[in-house]
Amino acid sequence: MKITDSFRGKTLLITGGTGSFGSTVLKHFLDTEIGEIRIFSRDEKKQDWMRHSLQARYPDAAAKVKFYIGDVRNPDSVRDAMYGVHYVFHAAALKEVPSCEFFPMEAVKTNIQGTDNVISAAVENRVQRVVFLSTDKAAYPINTMGMTKAVAEKIVQARAQVAYDRAGTVLACTRYGNVMCSRGSVIPLFIDQIKRKAPITITDPEMTRFLMNLDEAVDLVAFAFEHAEPGDLFIQKADASTIGDLAKGVMKLFGETECKVIGSRHGEKLYETLMTREERLRSSDMGRYFRIAPDARGLNYDKFYVEGSVRTEGEEAYTSHNTTRLDVDGVVEKILTTDYVKEELEGRPHLVEA
Repeated sequence: MKITDSFRGKTLLITGGTGSFGSTVLKHFLDTEIGEIRIFSRDEKKQDWMRHSLQARYPDAAAKVKFYIGDVRNPDSVRDAMYGVHYVFHAAALKEVPSCEFFPMEAVKTNIQGTDNVISAAVENRVQRVVFLSTDKAAYPINTMGMTKAVAEKIVQARAQVAYDRAGTVLACTRYGNVMCSRGSVIPLFIDQIKRKAPITITDPEMTRFLMNLDEAVDLVAFAFEHAEPGDLFIQKADASTIGDLAKGVMKLFGETECKVIGSRHGEKLYETLMTREERLRSSDMGRYFRIAPDARGLNYDKFYVEGSVRTEGEEAYTSHNTTRLDVDGVVEKILTTDYVKEELEGRPHLVEA
């Protein structure tokens, strides 16, 4: 990741900063000339663990990192942490699909109300840029996690122009697929099952998922930071694989074990969508990424009139079924790009908790 001069001497706040994404951002930013990085989360145990890990591994740079205990559900704690901040990466979320299915109002409070609280605090403090992290599950959502993240995206888009006009704050979103070896992801589970000589549990061998590593997730956020106009949404062109081939790839590296098909979990899809057909009409190809502009029309539809047929959607959505499909060898090559897998193979401790 190329860190631009934009961050020199500036203060960056990461909500949900003790998670996998926050840990990877630190890896990219600590040896730069950034002024300060604020880690905002409600988990004091993870904050303490991260603080000691940074002091042990990056003693010369650890002082740049400040820790704030708070919750995006609490607007006062968000406001306090936001004071003096130039940029925000908003990663705080409830993201476990089954958990959100059983506790939907908790997902609403964190993913929807929390996002609105971050926007309000950013505007109040005249933050320059805020990049919100979303998920492919927000496109054609069928589960609570995806639905709440979809609403969070809509809140960003709805408030983006007013935020810019009122405070010069640019709000933008990123949307990405499965981030390998992030918290709650399946690869660490497979590795643990192999090490315990237990069967690998596969929901559906033909289910497909996009595959990104944590460094790519940070790169996407950095690209959005550099190129966003108010309300923009960015996605990365990503490879995918079947869950069956993903399991075979992990076993190729860590050893063979039995595979047990257990069926889909609550709220799971057969494949994921990164860009809908409707969004394709507003998208532009930027090479490695797609930019999706917001719908700039207002509520007064009377002034819009058309003659003849009108296109309301593109040819097809961009999904994990129709993107580049990796075979088992491709999966092996892809998962070897993650620090977690390399550290597991070498028997080293992790800086990022999966």
